[in-house]
Amino acid sequence: MTSLPYYHVDAFADRPFAGNQAAVMPLESWQEDAVLQAIGEENNFAETAFYLPDQSGQADYELRWFTPKLEIALCGHATLASGHIILSQQPDRQQVTFRTRKAGILTVMREGDGYALDLPAYPPAPQEMPEIVAIIGGNPVETQFHEGRYHVLRYENPEDVLALIPDMKALAALGNAQFICTAPGNDSDVLSRVFVPGGGVDEDSVTGSAHAVLTPFWARQLGRDRFTAYQASQRGGYVRCRLDGDRAWLGGNCVTVVEGSFRL
Repeated sequence: MTSLPYYHVDAFADRPFAGNQAAVMPLESWQEDAVLQAIGEENNFAETAFYLPDQSGQADYELRWFTPKLEIALCGHATLASGHIILSQQPDRQQVTFRTRKAGILTVMREGDGYALDLPAYPPAPQEMPEIVAIIGGNPVETQFHEGRYHVLRYENPEDVLALIPDMKALAALGNAQFICTAPGNDSDVLSRVFVPGGGVDEDSVTGSAHAVLTPFWARQLGRDRFTAYQASQRGGYVRCRLDGDRAWLGGNCVTVVEGSFRL
C-alpha cells in the first residue's frame, strides 16, 4: 500500500470553512494519469493539486490540477493552496514558483500575513452570447469572451447576480467552460459568481482563474489597476486584484484544515 501526503486547504479564506477547498498532494514522482484522476474524483473538491520538484530547472516545482472529472489548464485557488503548504513548511522562504503544462510559470509569494498569486491576465473581448444569457438568466448589460472558454456576463447591480438561478444541465451540455457573472459590489469593488458545471463544479466557491479574466476586465471598467473582489458563493471569499502588464496578481489568505495521508 502506498501512502501519499495530503493537505486540505481553504484558499482565499482567513478562517476554516470559507473560501475554496483544495486538496494539495506533494509527490516524489508522477502517478499514472488515471490514478491522479481517480484521486481527484475521490477528493471531490473543485480541484486537487499535485506537485513535485521540477527537474527542468525552470521553476521550483511542477504542478498539475484535477477536478473530479478532468485535468484542467489553470487553477488559481489550488495554486495558492500549494504555495501556502510549501511556504508554511519553509518559513525563511519568500516565494515559490511552479511550472505548469498550459499556463506557464506561476508564482506564489508572501504578502503581509497572506500571499500574492501571479497568473497570466486573460482580457476578454465583446461577444454576443444570447443562448448562454437565456440559460443563465437576468439581463446583462454586456457580454465578453476569452478564448480559454471564459464567458463574462456583466450585470448592472450585485442583486442581479445574486438572484441568478442558471440551468446547470444546459450549461454542462456546453462543455468544460467557465461562466462568470459579475457586477459592481457592495462591500467590495466587484462581485461575481462562477459556474463550471461542464468541468464538474456547478458553482465554484472562489475561482482564481476567473479573476485572471476579471482583473483586466474590471481594470478597464474602473480605470485603475487594482481593486477588491468578492465571489458570492455559499462559502464566499475575497480577492485582492492587481493588473501588472500581462499578469494578474491575486491576493488572499489560506487555512490548512486537515493534514494527513492518502492511501492507494
